[in-house]
Amino acid sequence: MIPKEILKKVRRLEIQTRALVNDVFSGEYHSVFKGRGMEFAEVREYMVGDDIRSIDWNVTARTGHPYVKIFDEERELTVMLLVDASSSGEFGTHEQMKGDIAAEMCALLAFSAIKNNDKVGLIIFTDRIEKFVPPKKGRKHVYRVLREILYHKPEGRGTNISAALEYLNRVITRRAVVFLVSDFLSEGYEKALRIASRRHDLVAIPITDPRETEIPNVGLVELEDAETGEIYLLDTTDEFNRKKFAQEAARRGLLREKTLRSMNVDPVDIRTDQPYIEPLVRFFRMRAKRFR
Repeated sequence: MIPKEILKKVRRLEIQTRALVNDVFSGEYHSVFKGRGMEFAEVREYMVGDDIRSIDWNVTARTGHPYVKIFDEERELTVMLLVDASSSGEFGTHEQMKGDIAAEMCALLAFSAIKNNDKVGLIIFTDRIEKFVPPKKGRKHVYRVLREILYHKPEGRGTNISAALEYLNRVITRRAVVFLVSDFLSEGYEKALRIASRRHDLVAIPITDPRETEIPNVGLVELEDAETGEIYLLDTTDEFNRKKFAQEAARRGLLREKTLRSMNVDPVDIRTDQPYIEPLVRFFRMRAKRFR
């Protein structure tokens, strides 16, 4: 049984996202993802007009002739939420912290999925795997998923995206739609990202607070790294320090964007000082145009 106070907050999330699910995202979700779940059936020789992305390069190399993979459409999809619960999610300089926005977005995606009769699963991670909820259908199951996101008490503080993706590939063997929700304060995840993006339809949702990209002139400030506990003193009256901070943040952002694009992983960039609805709508409509 879910405690009443937890159930109340989960239902509040459902009410907050219900109109968006019914009026905006249900149709967009269906057009983008429903029917995109495919299961391998067989290979056949390449014919003029076939999508070159479906070429089976292993069979082609063995036979010396081009072959393509043939897939059968699955009746249902599996949606996996990979949620970063590291300490840096407890940061926000506007109305909501990064972790709060992550929970709302997960609720929106989860309720959109079950409205389309799809399964929803969850992996919570920090610098380790914190929680795995196997994918299932139904509103009651989504309540459990959201309860875990809202009330899980993580053991780790840091972020290890590579470990999360490697774990995903071990426990989810069939192709899934995967939403990776994180502030991406992690390194060395490129190999795992490449493998996961080949096996699954992977969507990255980076969440950023404006104070992580620029600092105003407010004198001498004490900064704490939420994931390591390390304390920094920064003189923000020094224009050079402010520029250096902004340049380093921009460098990280561009590197992340380049990495995602090179592996055909679509990003949905979210900021804590802006509504997350518009970026999500743009993403769904962009994907819908691509798959027409």
